[in-house]
Amino acid sequence: MKLYYDLHIHSCLSPCGDEDNTPNNIVNMALIKGLNVIALSDHNTCKNCLAAMAVGRKNGLVVLPAMELTTSEDIHVLCLFERYEDAQKLEEHISRTRLKIANRPEIFGRQLILNEEDEVIGEEENLLIVSSGVSVEEVAPLVSSLGGIAVPAHIDKQANGLIGILGAFDPRLGFRMAEYRQDVGVDLPRLCNSDAHTLWDISEAEHFIEAETCSAHGVFAALKKMCGEKV
Repeated sequence: MKLYYDLHIHSCLSPCGDEDNTPNNIVNMALIKGLNVIALSDHNTCKNCLAAMAVGRKNGLVVLPAMELTTSEDIHVLCLFERYEDAQKLEEHISRTRLKIANRPEIFGRQLILNEEDEVIGEEENLLIVSSGVSVEEVAPLVSSLGGIAVPAHIDKQANGLIGILGAFDPRLGFRMAEYRQDVGVDLPRLCNSDAHTLWDISEAEHFIEAETCSAHGVFAALKKMCGEKV
């Protein structure tokens, strides 16, 4: 079946994310746009994923846990998971290596942790848009070892894109899928996501994957198949 997706959406936990990007607002906007599956992918954290996944289950939308990891070289990598527990293991790993710089909300924005009722239950004190301490050489095998898929984000953009920073795409880095909209000459399966930081930037029902079931397992199996894995 065709499942329309947007696998790169930021919530109000990302300092650059709009405070209206709450779990309920994100899920409802995705449904309005006609999507079947999304991923919540805040910078270097997955703390709002559980709430978004719960809201998704209530409303018939598949929500994958994810994060947008910033490598030591300032490259953004989308890290997708089937299970929250695996995404949490990645966050635990990078929490030990991530730069600890106090957030300045008046400059960067607040970093709000919410529950499934969109109630604020915490606020991340350290700035999230910093290096995770994981190098670009390490990220693909690390994420794979935790059961996830590492996808270089917006590689067709200069800012924080792998090609823009390294000057070329090296297949030896181990990535088997990439995120881009404009052709950059990379022969890998493509994801076209919004990288939405506001509700209105969430994708329309335009890009889809073929999956056997509309479920987290079905979506992740389809992604692995796109990457050339046997499932």
